[in-house]
Amino acid sequence: MVNGRLTGLGIGFAMMVGAFVAGPAWSGSSATSSDVVSPYIAYAPVLAIAQPAPAPTPAKKPKPVRTRPVRTKSGATLPIPIDAVLDAGVLIVISKATQDMYVFRDGEYWDRSPVSTGKRGKETPTGVFPILQKRRHHRSNIYANAPMPYMQRMTWGGIAIHEGKLPGYPASHGCIRLPRKFARALFQLTARDTTTVVVTDNAFASSADARLLAKHMPMPEPGQRGHLIQGREPQLAQLKARYDVSLAMAEQPMRGRTRMIERETPARSVAQGRVQTIQLAAAESEAEANAYWARIRTRFPELARFEKRIIPATVNSKRYYRLRVSGAGAGASCVSLRRSGSDCFRVR
Repeated sequence: MVNGRLTGLGIGFAMMVGAFVAGPAWSGSSATSSDVVSPYIAYAPVLAIAQPAPAPTPAKKPKPVRTRPVRTKSGATLPIPIDAVLDAGVLIVISKATQDMYVFRDGEYWDRSPVSTGKRGKETPTGVFPILQKRRHHRSNIYANAPMPYMQRMTWGGIAIHEGKLPGYPASHGCIRLPRKFARALFQLTARDTTTVVVTDNAFASSADARLLAKHMPMPEPGQRGHLIQGREPQLAQLKARYDVSLAMAEQPMRGRTRMIERETPARSVAQGRVQTIQLAAAESEAEANAYWARIRTRFPELARFEKRIIPATVNSKRYYRLRVSGAGAGASCVSLRRSGSDCFRVR
């Protein structure tokens, strides 16, 4: 009897729920199915079970900057990226067109020297290279046991930097020859795991040209049997149309400064308020420069404390608008921007 009552109550409750959900259709109304369902959609949350909110997608960690050469499975050694050696390391930039070498230590211009690169038929390859080996006393195993003092090997195919004769034109079998004193000083400065070498066909007028070109050189890809596949180098004239290097042409080399000058330098340090200027972009219109400033200031709020300027300039008959900021510590902010993948360089 009790079971019968419970069954009857269950059936009655089910009929009431059905009438509530079905609405007019249960009562014999002629409304269509769409008319029946839509008014009761609002009640669905009462009967539905609350679902937990989806977990937020974790932000991707920035890819760490490689600061050491890497040996690949094919045996090729990839050089340290240019930005990394400019931050902490030695960058050597060689122009075959002007037969010059420019050297930077920790991002500052260290010194320059004339060179003699490979002659016709034995041209020095262009690209970005590591230092694979260093030997104070070395002799060529290819060219009649020729002496190669202060040898710094760039490839396993016989290309290296070393002391040699400089006739004033390309005369080597592919190596980069240096004067004795400079070869010795450079040998003492570099280390295999902190040095990158750039060789280019572009002509340089200053250390600023060398730095600008190096920063935009494509990094090589690993090839077979230890070789590197070099990318196509950019044209310096096109880079200079986008970036202003004129104010950097007067920078003096670090090597050769007297101790008195080195002691006086801290008086103009950033810590005591030295004003530095950095360039963030070169836009084709003032509006574009302002729009870029708004975007990059959102990503890097610390830039808001600097004085912003947009400087119009004409390069090769084309108008550009250079976005610059000035203030104490601007150089340090520029380093942070480069580490995060944003382009930037010091003007002064």
